[in-house]
Amino acid sequence: MTHYIPEGLPDRIRHFIDGEFVDSVGGETFDVLDPVSNETYVQAAAGQQADIDLAVAAAKRAFEEGPWPRMLPRQRSRVLHRIADLVEARDARLAELETFDTGLPITQALGQAQRAAENFRFFADLIVAQRDDTYKVPGRQVNYVNRKPIGVAGLITPWNTPFMLESWKLAPALATGNTVVLKPAEFTPLSASLWAEIFREAGVPDGVFNLVNGLGEEAGDALVKHPDVPLISFTGESRTGQIIFGNAAPFLKGLSMELGGKSPAVVFADADLDSALDATVFGVFSLNGERCTAGSRVLVERSIYDDFVARYAERAKNIVVGDPHDPKTEVGALVHPEHYEKVMSYVEIGKTEGRLVAGGGRPEGLDTGNYVAPTVFADVSPDARIFQEEIFGPVVAITPFDTDEEALELANNTRYGLAAYIWTNNLKRAHNFAQSVEAGMVWLNSNNVRDLRTPFGGVKASGLGHEGGYRSIDFYTDQQAVHITLNEAHSPRFGAK
Repeated sequence: MTHYIPEGLPDRIRHFIDGEFVDSVGGETFDVLDPVSNETYVQAAAGQQADIDLAVAAAKRAFEEGPWPRMLPRQRSRVLHRIADLVEARDARLAELETFDTGLPITQALGQAQRAAENFRFFADLIVAQRDDTYKVPGRQVNYVNRKPIGVAGLITPWNTPFMLESWKLAPALATGNTVVLKPAEFTPLSASLWAEIFREAGVPDGVFNLVNGLGEEAGDALVKHPDVPLISFTGESRTGQIIFGNAAPFLKGLSMELGGKSPAVVFADADLDSALDATVFGVFSLNGERCTAGSRVLVERSIYDDFVARYAERAKNIVVGDPHDPKTEVGALVHPEHYEKVMSYVEIGKTEGRLVAGGGRPEGLDTGNYVAPTVFADVSPDARIFQEEIFGPVVAITPFDTDEEALELANNTRYGLAAYIWTNNLKRAHNFAQSVEAGMVWLNSNNVRDLRTPFGGVKASGLGHEGGYRSIDFYTDQQAVHITLNEAHSPRFGAK
């Protein structure tokens, strides 16, 4: 297979601080690999404490002295719409670079670029239409809520669909008048560097957006511990979330964390099985399986179990694995050799815990690169590691159940609680099951189709807080209550004679 390399790759990836591209103060760098060849294609600046200090100082200055927080919502909205226009106009280039950097199939990367534009458009509209609460006690008092941006927001983003997930934090943080320091994942820094030019062209003032590349243990750690960063929004692994929680505690920072998942897809015998099959195959193998909301545990009612497993395995075997830049590819290369080794170790564990019915190794004809054949294990016990632990790759566990009660017990039997997918045409069961399942988000008879107005977040080990719609506005603003007395304030007269 010939290895596609996009034209016009940067000679190095730098930080963007106070309107300037800069190297690390101490000159530190790290290698960036492409996941098809696993060869280093560029060096990126590796941010340290000194670089975070400069970025936070620039963001703080822009917040305290610059125009951005003081603009009318309509003015900021216009800038955000320009950002959306620029992202849409460059979607093909963004997708090309994202695919090269992450190994995501090009058609899916294009959809993520378009979604990034929609995220900006959504929050551009929301801040103009936004209303806040007022309360009246007739003849006595009027109370209203005054929203204010908080300050410098630290945004730490993951390597799966990086550009889109960066937009999901950048758009509401900027819409509400905050300034930001973005620390993107070290595996995939390429597309993040494009934000700087897009924001500059759209008219975002210098210092409002700052970007520091680097390792989580260095740049991310310094950002979380910086006393002038009151907010941290993080998407990533649950273990990293625990570390961030602990490091943010002494500063009492605002935290929003979307963490791991091991989401169940529950298929009852009365479901539309063709639709359920389409959705549950797509739900775990799209985005190379590197998605937090993947339905990676499929629970199937026993009367249809054998037929469903056979059809599922057949579909998995026919998935097109190959060059991420080929529009026909459905599963590309995993992001990095470290992650490939992790996923492959779970495939080997799975062979001792379940019945392998598809995949189980490297696809034929793909001898180099981080390629994993879509892998399906059936008859997986609920105490199996592949049932309990997040694999974050194209690997699925299928388990039978006999009753609604057993299905619910199996669905809730992990430390995670991000998403759940329920397939049934029984209306009463659908609602009762949805409301009993331990998940922040539930989809009935569909795959993961988001309405940007709804809360996004998980329970248990899957996260802390919610973003999406007004919940994002809540996180990125202080809600100050202002109370106005309309007549005499009858206070107890302490100390009066």
